[in-house]
Amino acid sequence: MGVLSPTRTMRLWGPRSLGVALGVFMTIGFALQLWGGPFQRRLPGLHLRHSWASSPGPAALSCTPRQRLVFLKTHKSGSSSVLSLLHRYGDRHGLRFALPARYQFGYPRLFQASRVKGYRPQSGGTQPPFHILCHHMRFNLKEVLQVMPSDSFFFSIVRDPAALARSAFSYYKSTSSAFRKAPSLAAFLANPRAFYRPGARGDHYARNLLWFDFGLPFPAEMRPKRGNPRVSRDPNHPQLPSGAGPPAHTPDPNALFHPVPTVADGHSQMSSPASLDLGSSSFIQWNLAWLDSVFDLVLVAEYFDESLVLLADALCWGLDDVVGFMHNAQAGGGQGGSTIDDGGLTTEARQLTARARAWNNLDWALYVHFNRSLWARIKQYGQSRLDSAVAELRARREALAKHCLVGGEALDPKYITDQRFRPFQFGSGKVLGYVLRSGLSLQDQEECERLATPELQYKDKLDAKQFPPTVSLPLKTSRRPSP
Repeated sequence: MGVLSPTRTMRLWGPRSLGVALGVFMTIGFALQLWGGPFQRRLPGLHLRHSWASSPGPAALSCTPRQRLVFLKTHKSGSSSVLSLLHRYGDRHGLRFALPARYQFGYPRLFQASRVKGYRPQSGGTQPPFHILCHHMRFNLKEVLQVMPSDSFFFSIVRDPAALARSAFSYYKSTSSAFRKAPSLAAFLANPRAFYRPGARGDHYARNLLWFDFGLPFPAEMRPKRGNPRVSRDPNHPQLPSGAGPPAHTPDPNALFHPVPTVADGHSQMSSPASLDLGSSSFIQWNLAWLDSVFDLVLVAEYFDESLVLLADALCWGLDDVVGFMHNAQAGGGQGGSTIDDGGLTTEARQLTARARAWNNLDWALYVHFNRSLWARIKQYGQSRLDSAVAELRARREALAKHCLVGGEALDPKYITDQRFRPFQFGSGKVLGYVLRSGLSLQDQEECERLATPELQYKDKLDAKQFPPTVSLPLKTSRRPSP
């Protein structure tokens, strides 16, 4: 089975054991290591030739596919496309999803286990297990571990905050008070404090949205003032202890879910993020290191296909399992291509990019960190091996698009008359969708429908499958209830 790392061991034990576990780690030196620094199903009829198992390196048959998954679906980062492949994989394999009652888990509040449909904490272990948790939430590890096994595969996706800002401004202009008041993104970024107010309705979309979605604490100057009516008073929000931390052998378990270190009198102690300066690299690095201890893999939207190959490898899935179509993309939005190299941009575009990254400085630090970790993983995987797998993935996607779709690509929603495939339209941009070709065989029709179904409709499909409506005969004397 191999040796467990201290961070993995922390997650395998429940929250109540974390205080004892931490004391053990500190006595044997693991705490220093943890805190010391920065840390096929094939589509019938296509006859695609090669399976994932034929790729160079360890054969896929030598490992067991992972089917306990936690995906943090971040906003405007290509996450809907990842959600689509999880929907399809779980649907094909009869896996059980942890579903919200509607379409999100109480966002923008922190995730609570009680919001999972069918979750019964007092069932005495008789409740059927959940396999996949993947819909929009603000991450809250303590509550996630009430729903999902601690050895689940945790992953997420990030996007360059400059590109994310463009997409968010278009999509959430009517939702965020800061965006709504700004005539354009350029005007907003030229003087964001003229429009933005911490804690105002929807303004979490306007600054450090990734950091917010990951559930990380904010420095004092980014937090709402006490008198702000929009301040979250969720009693279940893990709060960090203020001032000096508790003794090392009995730390506050909640602090381990949002740890922030300081050095006082030569000893590492827990303290409130309010005591740390925004520019403090220790504040940022500690939170990034904590994410490293929780998430097994973080995908990068600008290298989406490369990320999917690494995901398939990490999960021991077939390449066909991660081939799919882009979802929830806005017309003209695009996806892919590195945005770190800005040499091809105009002076105005470079200025806008720089301002977006500076305003979203926590997101930028998070993005750079996970971009580096992705490329470290690519180096370990092998660049030539990756290039071959990416080329094959793209070839399969193109073949699927030609086989399934009218025009072989995403279309303007005005052409999508079948409501099963019409994506939810929100914001100022048009969200593209798909129209299936006619004349498909029954088997091909089933697979192509899975590929083309938008996230909301697919969630409803999974909901009906897991919670089929009960049919009861009406009583003869029954009357229609009053409204």
